[in-house]
Amino acid sequence: MNPAPIPGSDRERVDALHRLKVLDTPAEERFDRLTRLAKKLFDVPIALVSLVDENRQWFKSRDGLDAPETPRDISFCGHAVYEDDLLVINDASLDERFCDNPLVVGGPNIRFYAGYPLRDQDGHALGTLCLIDRQPRYLDEYDMESLQDLAVMAENELIATKMATVDDLTGLSNRRGFVMLAEKSLKLAERQQYPLSLLFLDLNKFKPINDKFGHAEGDRVLTDFADMLKSEFRSSDIFARLGGDEFVVLLSDTSKAGAQAGVEKFSRAVAKYNRTSSKPYEIAFSAGVVQYSRFRHDSLEALLADGDEMMYAAKKQGQVSR
Repeated sequence: MNPAPIPGSDRERVDALHRLKVLDTPAEERFDRLTRLAKKLFDVPIALVSLVDENRQWFKSRDGLDAPETPRDISFCGHAVYEDDLLVINDASLDERFCDNPLVVGGPNIRFYAGYPLRDQDGHALGTLCLIDRQPRYLDEYDMESLQDLAVMAENELIATKMATVDDLTGLSNRRGFVMLAEKSLKLAERQQYPLSLLFLDLNKFKPINDKFGHAEGDRVLTDFADMLKSEFRSSDIFARLGGDEFVVLLSDTSKAGAQAGVEKFSRAVAKYNRTSSKPYEIAFSAGVVQYSRFRHDSLEALLADGDEMMYAAKKQGQVSR
């Protein structure tokens, strides 16, 4: 086994990582949504946001792996950080650098690995967004571009730049984050020819709640509504608060009928909340449901506009869920 090599500027790199104060912090949805999406997009059993410390690699987000960290010297991500570029290992059992690595000959039995470096604003490679499979496989050019796109999103979240993609109040994606994630899902749906549907949700009579009970209570309505979305839909779905009291959910591998069933299930959850919350008001919403069509929707914005139009039609017709 070849131990992960150490870059000449590693001291500066490790210091930069420590200055972020992210090591050993709890899991965060803004990173977990990226590993969930990576796992689904690439159909791999494991996806990680890995940060390479002085003697270990620690996982800020892990989907499909129980271990919170592994030694740096046996890490694949340590090699990616050293090369400071996309590292793809098609079959680790045939690669002399990794064939006798404990992570290959034992659990998690790595065969395929692809890791893209996550850099800070000064260019230090702090870790990777990586994919792992227990079977050999290959990435085509489109796959490599998609992995890079997701890595850039993880990078932006890691360094908390103005390009952040998370709504501070609810923890859901904001409009920017939704667009970045959803465009990848649309391309994948076209490529693999499976259905994809959008729910466009708008809270009803939200302003009177704000006006009568105060903005703190209005914020609580928004966070409770977001929590119900995360609870009632699948973890692989893409949720977002577009702004104000407008929310969207993008459901992959789901027809319009399946999406409508999802709305009905969610309506029952909201009704239960209203019965049990003891609040002096009720949460209510209107929903537009639209299935993506490459003939009708030439862009994500067209899909959103269609969903928005259907939501307002439902609201006008008095189709309100509470």
